[in-house]
Amino acid sequence: MIPGFEQGRLGGLAYAKGGSGPPLVLLHGFPQTHAMWHKIAPQLAETHTVICPDLPGYGDSTTPDLDGSSFRAMSVAVLGLLDALEIERFAVAGHDRGGRVAHRMCLDAPARVSRAALMDIVPTHTILSALQLDVARAYYHWFFLAQPEPFPDRMIAANPDAYFESCLTGWGSAALSDFDADALAAYRAAWRRPEVIRGMLNDYRAGVTLDMADDTADLGARIACPSLILYGSEGVMAKSYDVASTWAPKCTYMEALAIPGGHFFPDTAPDDTAKALNAFFSAH
Repeated sequence: MIPGFEQGRLGGLAYAKGGSGPPLVLLHGFPQTHAMWHKIAPQLAETHTVICPDLPGYGDSTTPDLDGSSFRAMSVAVLGLLDALEIERFAVAGHDRGGRVAHRMCLDAPARVSRAALMDIVPTHTILSALQLDVARAYYHWFFLAQPEPFPDRMIAANPDAYFESCLTGWGSAALSDFDADALAAYRAAWRRPEVIRGMLNDYRAGVTLDMADDTADLGARIACPSLILYGSEGVMAKSYDVASTWAPKCTYMEALAIPGGHFFPDTAPDDTAKALNAFFSAH
């Protein structure tokens, strides 16, 4: 649903592609689809070839099992899509879970990533290894969604709109009216399907097991390419952490910038977000 973009599907991943120039991959987060980029991607496509996949288990992409739901496995899946599109080296921006996939991609395939923007996340290991009370209360979903199936799956399936819309409005400075009607329709169409509910929950199940183990093993690893840390000035992460400081030891070269709004600032402040991304990805 990104204006002017072609839709495709390769290797189990649905994606949208548009523009021309150096490749730029945009990775969405929970509980969304690639439709979250509908106002940002066309602006970036003026100077880049922009590829927006649905992450594995999300949107119209195939739902993997638990082993295929880790950030490492999702990174491999996205790299496979780029291989099929004959794209070797690229820049990447990821929001929320997409940011965590982008982080893992930078660590596992550093030769392929030229620049990376990570949006409104604090490192997974930082959150889980020293969990703060305020974060636990606001981000309780990390632990609810990670429960073994089918317990949370069935509870959410009883009214998926109510649950996932509470997530969209629950992490700082966003009302449902802030979200584009067409984008909301795309999110709802996806999360109403049982296999997508399972896919998103597998993401979180992998998060507290496989991803935590991977991040612990790579605790001292640094992102080699230039990195941009964007965060919502009114979001949970900004209120609970010095977001830039959590990333500084994990980056070789880093810039950081607050965007007005909460966690979903790409939806509520798309022009500000596009401007920051364009400035970073157009820099030499």
